[in-house]
Amino acid sequence: MAVLARAVVALTLCVSMTSAFMPTGFAPSAFGGAALGRASGPKGRSVGPMMASVKELRERVDSVKNTKKITSAMKLVAAAKVRRAQDAVLKTRPFSETLQKVLGGLIERLKKDNFDSPLLTERPVNKVLLVSLTGDRGLCGGYNTYAIKKAEQRIKELKAQGLDFDMICVGNKGSKYFGKRYNVVKSYPIGNSPNAEEATAIADNILATYLSGEADRVELTYTRFTSLIASEPSVRTMLPLSPTGIETEGDEIFTMTSKDGKFAVEASIAEPAKPEDFPKDMIFEQDPEQILSAILPLYFNGQLLRQMQESVASELAARMTAMQAATDNASDLMKALTLQLNRKRQAAITQEIAEIVAGANA
Repeated sequence: MAVLARAVVALTLCVSMTSAFMPTGFAPSAFGGAALGRASGPKGRSVGPMMASVKELRERVDSVKNTKKITSAMKLVAAAKVRRAQDAVLKTRPFSETLQKVLGGLIERLKKDNFDSPLLTERPVNKVLLVSLTGDRGLCGGYNTYAIKKAEQRIKELKAQGLDFDMICVGNKGSKYFGKRYNVVKSYPIGNSPNAEEATAIADNILATYLSGEADRVELTYTRFTSLIASEPSVRTMLPLSPTGIETEGDEIFTMTSKDGKFAVEASIAEPAKPEDFPKDMIFEQDPEQILSAILPLYFNGQLLRQMQESVASELAARMTAMQAATDNASDLMKALTLQLNRKRQAAITQEIAEIVAGANA
């Protein structure tokens, strides 16, 4: 009898375990062919929508993860370009300092002679040539928007003063925007690393327009680089040149560094280059006025190149900041989606367990 009782208990446990692993909603008698023929799988009907939702969440997590990799790579690329732009500025600085010393010395020498140069002479302003510096591409936060707004603000001021104006756009974004609204006489791309050749081509066009009398003043709207997270759209009068500005103009050098895996910028103020002290009995092979007339366009080219490099540095810094923000947002979104995915999976598993228990009790 004891052996028989143990056999009955074992048979009962076997039947219970078999019914527990059956699809939900089936009674033990559902192993009949008719019952299986009618049902296509209650488990597929109840869990299918949930599993589809989990699949979609997994695809979204993978998509955000790939986007995060792209934005992080774009940030590093922008950082490398900022370093190259920084190196280019530092390499041209010795030439700029020497040129500024010679130029300042010649101006001091010729002050008593009442030297008159078209690039230094103020004249009544009837028409202004406005040069706008923007970027070639987007994905750099509000850099292009703020640069365009600054130019628009200056245009409103010129209109309020009753002054006519033409425009030269450096940067594809500004060319597309202003080309549809105002008289843009020339457009240039700005690129990622402006060089002396590109600046000379733009400066020659500006000088030709100014010296021919087509414009009485040349103004430049550009973005002044202040830090990796801030920049300042500014307006500067390029022509006529101010002798006082040439003699006293200093410079601010920005150097990008990295510490503890984070980028930072160190600023240092460079003192103005002192005018070269030429001896009174010094004999020039050419007349000092001719030398100064030849150096002034060269100085103007250097100033334009400097503003272009500063604008590009501001654009790249803005792109770094924008890509860092996009990377951080992608990380936050991944966390939220992963949490939602885990909750969906947990809900699906809980539902399956509940259905298995219900089937076992049926």
